[in-house]
Amino acid sequence: MTTAIKERSDRKTRPPTRSYPISIDHVTKSYGDATVVDDLSFVVEPGRVTGFLGPNGAGKSTTMKILLGLASPTSGRTTIGGLAYGELADPTGTVGASVESDAFHPGRSGRNHLRILADATDTPVERVDEVLELVELSHAATRHAGAYSLGMKQRLGLAAALLCDPPVLVLDEPGNGLDPQGIRTLRNLLRSRAAAGNTVFVSSHLLGEVEQLADDVVVVNQGRLVTQGSLTELRQSASLVRAASPQALRGALEKAGGVVDSGQANTLVVRGLSLDEIGEQAFRSGIALHELSRHTDSLEDRFFAWTEDAADAEPQNNKEKEL
Repeated sequence: MTTAIKERSDRKTRPPTRSYPISIDHVTKSYGDATVVDDLSFVVEPGRVTGFLGPNGAGKSTTMKILLGLASPTSGRTTIGGLAYGELADPTGTVGASVESDAFHPGRSGRNHLRILADATDTPVERVDEVLELVELSHAATRHAGAYSLGMKQRLGLAAALLCDPPVLVLDEPGNGLDPQGIRTLRNLLRSRAAAGNTVFVSSHLLGEVEQLADDVVVVNQGRLVTQGSLTELRQSASLVRAASPQALRGALEKAGGVVDSGQANTLVVRGLSLDEIGEQAFRSGIALHELSRHTDSLEDRFFAWTEDAADAEPQNNKEKEL
């Protein structure tokens, strides 16, 4: 990377002049009798990376398309900085988006694809080579984009999203097809954007990567909100208990309102009771505790618990339809 490009990159990560929270406000989207987004509401805060999670057909892509004005909601409203996408004074300069991995002419080179976008958005052409270097695609800039691998197409989509240096990024599965180095590059780039005060909203099926990337998560299933909040808080929602008489303690904890699962080697995983409450119940029951600590689930463990619980509670909707 040349010194000149480094200097431009430094300027491009400066804090935005204003913040742009994303608001999804009671959004419903139906196709005939099939509801793919069902009264969905949440907020994506600036200065944080928000992961958007859910099984296939959960409504993630449809929600993002409604946010970007590519689909119309049946009811509800989406805003970016308080305005609908189409109401923004400079939509392409405010929001960088990648929702399709092949949104380019296959006969054009990666560089020429970005040059056309730069010309359409009045972006200095020098920015093209800068973003190519940021996403580590400079070596393939002159090759036809149609011959790119899936990972290279994802890099090109990310470069296009970054081209206007927008304060908001909306990315649908940007890590799909990337190799480990590409995943690390993506993670570092998105973390740096959020650290500069930008809004970063990313859907993904790569739960292990989201665990390293996201500050907050929004989980949906069958078009409905399952849970949202700080990733750290959502994962630290249980306690690990090892006791001399685990079954007897389990009965006491469940009677006190706890939700108890069996762990390994005489351990219990307890939710719904604080550490103090668990200790008091053990003392009252005369059961010796060998261990009492916070239990941090992996994001994968929590994801399956969230989505399985939601599937049990609601009938299965038809799969999400792509526009």
